[in-house]
Amino acid sequence: MKHRTVPDTFGFNWLQELDSRTSIAREMRERYIALTNDLGGADSLSYQQRSLVERALWLEYWLAKQERELASGGEFAINSWVQGCNSLQGIYSKLGLARQAKEISLQDYLREAKQ
Repeated sequence: MKHRTVPDTFGFNWLQELDSRTSIAREMRERYIALTNDLGGADSLSYQQRSLVERALWLEYWLAKQERELASGGEFAINSWVQGCNSLQGIYSKLGLARQAKEISLQDYLREAKQ
């Protein structure tokens, strides 16, 4: 069964288990592509890096959800939010903050240019 929202707790394959018909699934998958492209492309990433990317995206979503709660006058646990921010910073520092060039062969480049 596919999920219609991002789960409240992180779990393995949460991104693949989102219902593709929902806007949140499309948005999260676009973010995954953007982040992995900045790291040189998903195909060039190790399992560990892809795992960290999924965790970073989940944390980013969770932090934004907490910030929306604060803005609307709801419950806000500052300690949890700070821990989340620190965790996200740690993940980003492991992945790297600078864009990485995607390795591409001349054949692939020419093939893409023809399309």
